Amino acid sequence: MKACPNKERNLSYCNCSYPGCPRKGICCECMHYHRQHGELPACYFPNDAEKTWDRSIEHFKRVV
Repeated sequence: MKACPNKERNLSYCNCSYPGCPRKGICCECMHYHRQHGELPACYFPNDAEKTWDRSIEHFKRVV
């Protein structure tokens, strides 16, 4: 895995609350991972909805 030059800056606004996520702060990897699973990343959700860890598009439609 190549180091992300923006990771520290990204972490300053990343609202992912999943403990131990290896993609936290590496937006391109996060986007790719969630897209492969038919999901959206945490940053698409309001904080209260993000804490459910339901990253589904259906959940996004309900809360946004």
